[in-house]
Amino acid sequence: MGNFSFIETGIDGLYIVEAQVFGDERGYLMETYNQAAFSAAGLEYRFVQENQSRSVKGVLRGLHFQRRFPQAKLVRVLSGQVYDVALDLRPGSESFGRWFGLYLSAENRRQFLIPRGFAHGFLVTSEQAEFAYLCDEFYHPEDEGGIIYSDPALAIAWPDAGRLILSEKDKKHPRLSEAGIIL
Repeated sequence: MGNFSFIETGIDGLYIVEAQVFGDERGYLMETYNQAAFSAAGLEYRFVQENQSRSVKGVLRGLHFQRRFPQAKLVRVLSGQVYDVALDLRPGSESFGRWFGLYLSAENRRQFLIPRGFAHGFLVTSEQAEFAYLCDEFYHPEDEGGIIYSDPALAIAWPDAGRLILSEKDKKHPRLSEAGIIL
């Protein structure tokens, strides 16, 4: 069974995941997911889809969520660095509307475990970044929702990455107070 550390973030269910890395002059090896290790920590997930993207510096993707088919995600960076953010959208949650952000990079090899009921986004802070994530629910394009990354009520402390590059869709997301969330 893999050796993982699950670091609490102060938001229930949201964890930073660190895996043991075995390295020598040849390079390194690490498990990025082990169902038995996660289950032993009380984290029961059945991942059904894996996605990967490559983005250049300044790309901000998010904040995305699915309304009726929420996804838990285990995210990591394969090359480069991103600032990754999860926003609690769970109805009735004590931390509804709170966000947590951290740097994920190829160097720190950290992962971010985001449970269902969160919006998620990231900003590329290196020249480029390859980003990969496991999901426990399939993507349903017709079910996608979003929150504008710059919502002043959230005051997300995005780092300065120079000129921001957003998709047309991400530029038009509503504020949290206007999002009509279901989950």
